[in-house]
This record gives sequence, C-alpha cells and structure tokens, in this order.
Amino acid sequence: MPKNQLTRRGLIVGAVPLVAAGPLVKLALDGPAEAADGSLQSHVHDHAVSGHAAMLGESVPAVGGARDLDGLLYPPPAKPYEPGRVSEHTLVATDVEIEIAPGVFFPAWTYNGTVPGPIIRATEGDTLRVVFRNYGSHAHTIHFHGIHPANMDGVFEVVESGGEFTYEFEARPAGFHPYHCHATPLKKHIHKGLYGAMIIDPREPRPPAHELVMVMNGYDTDGDGGNNFYTVNGRSFYYAKYPITVKRSELVRLYLANLTEFDLVNSFHLHGDFFRYQPTGTGDAWEYTDTVMQCQGQRGVLEIEFANIGLFMFHAHQSEFAELGWMGYFNVVE
Repeated sequence: MPKNQLTRRGLIVGAVPLVAAGPLVKLALDGPAEAADGSLQSHVHDHAVSGHAAMLGESVPAVGGARDLDGLLYPPPAKPYEPGRVSEHTLVATDVEIEIAPGVFFPAWTYNGTVPGPIIRATEGDTLRVVFRNYGSHAHTIHFHGIHPANMDGVFEVVESGGEFTYEFEARPAGFHPYHCHATPLKKHIHKGLYGAMIIDPREPRPPAHELVMVMNGYDTDGDGGNNFYTVNGRSFYYAKYPITVKRSELVRLYLANLTEFDLVNSFHLHGDFFRYQPTGTGDAWEYTDTVMQCQGQRGVLEIEFANIGLFMFHAHQSEFAELGWMGYFNVVE
C-alpha cells in the first residue's frame, strides 16, 4: 500500500498487515529467551487468544537491530558540579528520510539525523553552549525549555538554510527539559522531527541509577493532520522486539517527555508495578502511580525498583496509540 494511503483508520481496523498481524492477535507464550540479535524468542502453544502477547520477539514489525536506538535510550553519564565548566554541544539540522516501521518511510527534519535528536546533558551552573548549523532545506531554530536570556530563546534568532548560530547560557533549572525548533509553522517543524531531550542535573547529584530516556512522538504519514504511527524514540514497536533489560531491585530512573503533535495528550502505563513520578524532574513532590498523562512539552522523571522478574509491558494508555506502535517491554532479570 503506498504510504500516502496509510490512513489512521485503515491501520486500526487492520487494513495494513503490519498492524493487523501484531497486537490484534495473541499467542500464548512460555519461556521467552534472548536471541543472538537481542530480540526475544517465544515458544508458541497451539492455541491463540485475543490480546497483546504476540507482539514479542522476531514476529514484531519493528525496524532495525537491537542496539540501533541505544544513543537515544541511554543518556551520557552525569558529571559532578564543577564551577566554570562549559558544556558544549553541536546540533545540525538535516532533511532525512527515516524508516519508522517496516517499509514505511517518513521525510523527517532532524537534529543530527535522528528523531528525536540527541540527548543533551549538563549540570546546573554549567555554561551550556550549543552550536547550531542548519543544513536543512528550511529556516530553523532551537528553543530550549528552561531559564535563559531573551536573545537565546530560539524565537527571533531564525537560522536560514546554510547558516549557523551559537546558543550560550547558564544551564538551569535542574530537571528534565525538551528542546525543539520554534520556526513557523511551529506544528510542522515539531511534527517533522525537530525536537529532543535535555537533562540538567542538580548540583547535589541524584542517587546512582540505571537511567533511560523515552521521548513520545507520532507520525502523520498521509498528511491529514492525524498521526498514523506512535513511538517512543522514533520507531514503532521497537521495544517490543527488543525489550529493555533491567535488574530486579535496582533503581531505574526513566526520563519521559511528550513531543507528540496533533494529539492533546500522550501517556505512559507500566504493567505489574508502581513507580514514583516527579513532574519536570524538579521540586520535592512525587506521585506514586502506574500511569501518567502528559500534554505536548510536558515531561517528568520516573523512579522504580522492580519487585519481580519477567517481562512487563509499558505502553500508552490510549489503546489506539499502543496498537499503532507505542508499546514495549521491560525484561526484568536477577
């Protein structure tokens, strides 16, 4: 089916085999084992019932290899506070066609060739210096959520194709913040992929943890102003094919942000356990829950020590989003 005919309704009702073969059928499983490529193999019984469990291992319609998205999932390590340090980064805007599901390509506008863009990490009090080069076909900017001067806000410093601009300001406040293009039309520049995640660590460091970053997004592949695919970190069903391995009882810290255009909210639901949630990664308030909702631009920090071993699903609690790609698993091991 040509990609301009991949309608949202058609995907949901199973008009496209990519989705119809997946979450609409469950195969009863026992003893999933890790294959050489990092996916999970499943031993399938003769019977089938309705549900999600077939979306596991090699049968999952996801693009790429087991380590492809590690640079977007695992953040750089935190650095202890050091007075006078400059945290320097380079972001390059380029037009790239990316494969978001098998055989489904999206003409993206990217920072450094990926959707989302690279993870930026600094410590509160650092001088954050971001060199921005625009090699894309349109004018772009970078707007950083946080506190900075007006001439570093990414609204008025529009960088034409072929141009360059350096953003420089003190990294603050501590927390988890998105960055994104702020050129007009804004919804197009964000939807096309110009966004990413920024961690500003507090001067008093957080406890050591197994840290992960997930940026929720969607893709409108037929140009009707509604998303046809949903993902975290850019590829549909990726973490169903390649579950994220963590250890039972270790502290897992997940930085979660929503940059989904066209939908008012997105969400994260964890099966089989509860987590602590701190909005924006700031302040002292924590919620204890298994589900959080975020509007576009909202973000937060989740912390959990898994109580049990096994495969635990995570997904958007809008079922439609889950069935169009926004789902995966934690593989909790001893």
